[in-house]
Amino acid sequence: MSRPRPSFVWADSPAQAIPLVAGLPTLDEMYRQIWEPRAPGRSRAASDLATIASRLRGALSAGVDYIDPELTPARKGKKDERWPELPPLEALRAGVPLGVVLHRGVHTALHRSLAHGFRLPVKAALTARGPVPVCWYGQQDAAWIAYYDVLHRLGLAHYDPPQLDHLGNWAAVARSCGWWWPGDEVCVVVERPDRIRTEAVPRAWHDEVRLSRDGVRYRDGWHPRAA
Repeated sequence: MSRPRPSFVWADSPAQAIPLVAGLPTLDEMYRQIWEPRAPGRSRAASDLATIASRLRGALSAGVDYIDPELTPARKGKKDERWPELPPLEALRAGVPLGVVLHRGVHTALHRSLAHGFRLPVKAALTARGPVPVCWYGQQDAAWIAYYDVLHRLGLAHYDPPQLDHLGNWAAVARSCGWWWPGDEVCVVVERPDRIRTEAVPRAWHDEVRLSRDGVRYRDGWHPRAA
């Protein structure tokens, strides 16, 4: 992004960050800005970052050596049926393509664990107070980052050096922090939780987990009750 470097403010929990991000756009406000552009001027940092991230994911998908299940769910046969949901080895023996097994075992499994199992319960506690400005989720964005990284490491996708560098930047963020809000002048970043307790998702094939009750506590003591 061709913007001046912002200052960085760290918060110990998403709840502690909320007063610091007052005035940043919510998702509805960002969509309104897209569909009803204001007078000429620079768009907000969150809108720019969303555009850049979307373009990167499109480019990474285009680099996959087969039709990426992330964009087009893989189906089989003349009846256009979905491939069966099975444990990985059973799926491969049943003829499920490796690309589909990897998508389910990496992207879908991590998304279930990190988004449905962690992010959404925490966000529900925050949105009870009102809309939360658009943010990215650090560690909890790992599903798509890990998926395209795995495909590259296995030789099933090929990216050019700038794309690899860009993917590496997102991976570094995922390793380093929790939720973060990009502002035009200040970027608010949440520290990783102090404690996480999880439980297995019933009837899952890929070791998915979710927060147990009171399963997360942040460094300032804030601990939303898991939904």
